[in-house]
Amino acid sequence: MRRTMRGVPPRLHEVAFEGGLAVPAADGSTLLTDHYFPRAEGDFPTLLVRSPYGRGLPWAPMYGILFAEQGFHVVLQSCRGTGGSGGASALWQNEAADGRATVAWLRRQPWFSGVLGTIGPSYLGYVQWALAQDPPPELRAMVVQVGLHDMHGYFYPGGAFALENALASSLGLAHQHRGLRHFIGAVLRLQRHAPKIARTLPLGEAYAPGLGGRVPFLEEAMAHPDPQDAHWEGVDMGPAAARLTVPTGLITGWMDVALDQTLQQYDRLRRAGCDTALLVGPWTHNSALQQGWPEVFAESLAWLRAHLYDDPSGLRSAPVRVHLGGRPAGDDDAGQGQWRELPTWPPAATGRRWYLDADGSLSARAPEATAAPLTFRYDPADPTPSVGGPLLSPKAGHQDNATLEARDDVLTFTTAPLTEPVEILGPVHAEVLVSTDTGHADVFARLCDVDERDRSTNVCDGLQRLRPDHQADVPGEDSGTAPTAVTVAMSSTAHHFPAGHRIRLQISGGAHPRFARNTGTDAPLPTATRLRATVISLHHPSALVLPVTEAEGADAAN
Repeated sequence: MRRTMRGVPPRLHEVAFEGGLAVPAADGSTLLTDHYFPRAEGDFPTLLVRSPYGRGLPWAPMYGILFAEQGFHVVLQSCRGTGGSGGASALWQNEAADGRATVAWLRRQPWFSGVLGTIGPSYLGYVQWALAQDPPPELRAMVVQVGLHDMHGYFYPGGAFALENALASSLGLAHQHRGLRHFIGAVLRLQRHAPKIARTLPLGEAYAPGLGGRVPFLEEAMAHPDPQDAHWEGVDMGPAAARLTVPTGLITGWMDVALDQTLQQYDRLRRAGCDTALLVGPWTHNSALQQGWPEVFAESLAWLRAHLYDDPSGLRSAPVRVHLGGRPAGDDDAGQGQWRELPTWPPAATGRRWYLDADGSLSARAPEATAAPLTFRYDPADPTPSVGGPLLSPKAGHQDNATLEARDDVLTFTTAPLTEPVEILGPVHAEVLVSTDTGHADVFARLCDVDERDRSTNVCDGLQRLRPDHQADVPGEDSGTAPTAVTVAMSSTAHHFPAGHRIRLQISGGAHPRFARNTGTDAPLPTATRLRATVISLHHPSALVLPVTEAEGADAAN
């Protein structure tokens, strides 16, 4: 695998390897650990990589070998209860203590120079934030790639259970550490069972055949939707960023499932005055480590050399670099192609409102508040499907939304063709007035770029779950039917809408199976068996709010 890698720098050192080292965990159980190191004399900094997914492919070549070639000791460790390590796996609960125990073991190794960094993607980023709760003095740098800090936020973005991603990540956590052959079989099994899981109730029973049996942490997540539940105590490692002084590089993609959490991490680090850098590419969670790997590796290596070797020569001058969607490479005066380098994120922008009108238009002028509401029926027996977006599957990313937008349960609002380009950089949201006939509903909002051929491509989106206690208290009206103001956070983006294109907003009642369908009842997610359709009405004024960069799009949609 290492020989097939392209776009990475030539090796500086031959690599040696010690496998299966026994490192004591916080509870005394054994954490199996592999050690990669340069075959050369001298002191080298150490990188700690802790994984619940095993220590073989792809971690061994991508982290063990590649970084050891560049002059680092790499300690690649299986988390407790995975990959042959002892103890019982308990998602998130032991990572801080076991990380500290591993650092204590490092201090006793003759080759450890006292200079430590951490690196890794996804859950390998989560364990870094766990160690950062009480960072050891040796920790000089972190590189969090497409990484999470809050497991509840991952399972319940916007308050609805992220079914498709939860199944995929549970598959990885339950099976990947058992070896490549076993994992491939588990992937194929889930692919066979996924359609049936999506349409069968109760969900708490339907999922098990697809994952080869019951998965306790997944069932616990389904059973505890409330972030204040005692089950989630200690799960959010994000507050560590607000007090961290360890230089931290952050890497994500616009279609990454961890995008919003990464941007939260950046904001907290920046406000704390911590040295930080942000790279956001045109990637999904998986493609960042595939097509995006040369860029991700170069960014990571430059950050580690700067802070572990005191060699900043590879750092860029601007702390933030983002990919700008919708614009061909080389199509700007600065010669930066599709990338923008910025002093901070988000840059200065004007929150411009485009109002939803009864005729399906999206314009800068608000309609009369007395205009009739727009209504559609969401039926969980025929749930509005998900198309593309931030997923852990090959279906992720930008897709043609034509089939989705043709459905009766999807409302679309579209501008006239733009007379000049509109460029947006920052968080996107919709402010909608919503009523339902049941009090139970989800509001899914998606921003799309519609080209001259009428192809509608998703840019960013988000979902917000409503419950009866969220409905407005309007005297003389039933709580289920009174309109309530709902803000749907639609994530963040950097996107260029060319002149002649149109801006479109979709509104629907779900995106299934990306999100578990709203059953329309109070029944708990794992045990619900009854489906109830909901009529959802949009009232005026409702608006799409876009972060238009200054001097862009002032009159484009008027």
